[in-house]
Amino acid sequence: MLNEAIRIRDAAEKLWNATINATNALILSHLGIVPASHWERRKLLDKLEDLNPEVEKLGLRDRYGARERYLHEMTFYEGIIDVEMLERELKKVKEYINDVDRIVKVQPNKNL
Repeated sequence: MLNEAIRIRDAAEKLWNATINATNALILSHLGIVPASHWERRKLLDKLEDLNPEVEKLGLRDRYGARERYLHEMTFYEGIIDVEMLERELKKVKEYINDVDRIVKVQPNKNL
């Protein structure tokens, strides 16, 4: 039971790290910056929403914050294990990564 909880928490943190890496790629492709913290990532996502209507339309900042809450805070740090929620989060991380990938490939900042 304990080993299973540790594996689940580790999986949640890996999903969170995938979200961070996708977000970093998006910010780097549009602003030429790699964020140093979660706070900076959120601020730069705000800036991207102002610069790119697609980022705002997709709600990437809000989605980033939701993954942070459910995966990083609740599951990893607080140890709340809800398998159904994590299955839903897995799908949402995949969707987030796909949306970011599409924006990076289709709409990179040509000024960098």
